[in-house]
Amino acid sequence: MPAVLSRLLRLYSDLPTNTRGMALMAFATLCSAVMQASVRHLSGGMHPFEIAFFRNLLVLVILIPWFIRYGLAPLRSSKLHLHGLRGLLTTVTMLSMFTGLALTPLAQVTALFFTAPLFATVLAVFFLRETVRLRRWMAVLFGFAGTFVVLRPGLVAIDAGSLLVILASLTWGAALILTKVLSRTDSAVSITVYMALIMTPLSFVPALFFWEWPTWTQLGWLTVAAVAGTGNQISVSQALREADTSVVMPMDFFRLIWAALLGYAIFAEVPDLFTWIGGTMIFASATYIAVRESKLRRDRPKGVS
Repeated sequence: MPAVLSRLLRLYSDLPTNTRGMALMAFATLCSAVMQASVRHLSGGMHPFEIAFFRNLLVLVILIPWFIRYGLAPLRSSKLHLHGLRGLLTTVTMLSMFTGLALTPLAQVTALFFTAPLFATVLAVFFLRETVRLRRWMAVLFGFAGTFVVLRPGLVAIDAGSLLVILASLTWGAALILTKVLSRTDSAVSITVYMALIMTPLSFVPALFFWEWPTWTQLGWLTVAAVAGTGNQISVSQALREADTSVVMPMDFFRLIWAALLGYAIFAEVPDLFTWIGGTMIFASATYIAVRESKLRRDRPKGVS
């Protein structure tokens, strides 16, 4: 096994950087879909709040090697208040998202959660005083129109799970704004460590109201969710280091494909045409905004927006 891993690592290092970034982003989307499918599977026997707590607790266990290697260095920060606020927002995101996963088909959850960057763009105007001009506003409106295509208000009843996923997208969009601010001074390791440290006790409190000790089988699925979630975060961060946003972001659409496949294979869910059309609209909008923002950062001296 070590020889196989070593060979795979050599093959990976020999790939062009853009190819490595695309491969990592594709892997991240698979990790994201596996985590969501695990949560949906667990929700049949555990309350989503308890799933969220154990997922956060297991992430802390996964982070132990970082503490062994770096000591307390990841905890050095001058912006503890922002870490606290981000941890609170991310906890609300997770509790809402996991409850939504228990109520709503997997592909629909994934399609609606693509709206998080749209919310982040709007919030950045008010809280970071960022300038958003016509093209990006049009992209935001196009993406939110995709949300209406998925939900079809007035034609079908909007379920509580979908509303919770939209709430999760809003709070995650706000968390993305804080991440942008924190990344100016704190490392990705520090941001990840603080998130796990803050979310674990915050998610423990609501979990107490629905407490049941998990079985060994459930612990196994919880571990899968924690490992997949951590793999998603690390892979996305590394993909964006390896290649430009414009190269890796289109691969994020695989999240919807994986969700549809896992939803069908595990839960016999078949996404309707409106989920595919609306999800594609939201994804295209979010991708355009990400690529546009990346270009503006490179062209900052020109003052183009």
